[in-house]
Amino acid sequence: MSALFLHDAYLSTAEALVTGIREDGGILMDQTCFYATSGGQPGDTGFFERENGDKIVIAGTVTGNTKAEIIHIPAPGQATPEIGEKLVLHIDWDRRYRLMRMHTACHLLSVVCPYPITGASVNEEDSRVDFDMSETIDKAEVTAKLMELVNANHPISTEWISEADLDANPGLVKSKNVRPPRGQGDIRLVCIGEGSSVDSQPCGGTHVGETAEVGEIHIGKIEKKGKENRRFRIRFGPAPE
Repeated sequence: MSALFLHDAYLSTAEALVTGIREDGGILMDQTCFYATSGGQPGDTGFFERENGDKIVIAGTVTGNTKAEIIHIPAPGQATPEIGEKLVLHIDWDRRYRLMRMHTACHLLSVVCPYPITGASVNEEDSRVDFDMSETIDKAEVTAKLMELVNANHPISTEWISEADLDANPGLVKSKNVRPPRGQGDIRLVCIGEGSSVDSQPCGGTHVGETAEVGEIHIGKIEKKGKENRRFRIRFGPAPE
C-alpha cells in the first residue's frame, strides 16, 4: 500500500482501488491519503465516494500488523465495497489540518524544551508533550519562545535517510521510550528551518509547510508527573488573561 500522506500532507482526496476487506469490516486500499493512528497522532476520518455517488463513512484509520498496512474502519451500518472497486477517498480536511498544525506545534515545543520526550498525544484542541526534566519553567516564557518560532515562518520539509545514517546521528531521536520503526528501509525526517537550522527529527506524522500556519498557540498548563517528568499542554489561541 502506498501511504500518500508521507509525501504530501495536503492531499485531501485521492482515487484508490479496494484490495481487501477484513473480517471486522476494515477496508484495505492500494494507496491512501488517510493517516493511520501512530506516534501520538489520531488517524483520519472522512468518507469514501463510490462511482454512483454513495458514501461510505470512515470513522477511523489504524495500522495493521505493520505500519505499512493501513486499515480504514467504516462507521456502523455502512455498505461494503467490492474488491477491485475504484473509490474516491475524502479525508475530513478541517480536522486533519488542525492536527497538522498541532503536531507541528509539538515539534516546536521540543525545540524550546530540549529534553528527552517520554510521551506525547496530538489532539484537535489540547495536545500534550511529556519531558524527562526536573527544572521549573515558566509557561509564559515557553509560550513566548513558541510564538517566536511560529512568527518567524520557518519552512518545514521532509527528507529520507538510511538506518545507518540514523545510527551515526543518535541525537536526532528525541523520544526516550519510542524508537523509529526499522526494517522498512529509509527513515523519514521532518526538518524545520532552512537546512534544518531549527530542528530535524524522525517522524511519520503530518505537518504544515511553514511554522506560521500553526497560528497562535500557548502553554495552558505544566503538570508535574513524577520527580523528573513534566507534562506540557499546548492549546490553540492566546493565553487567557
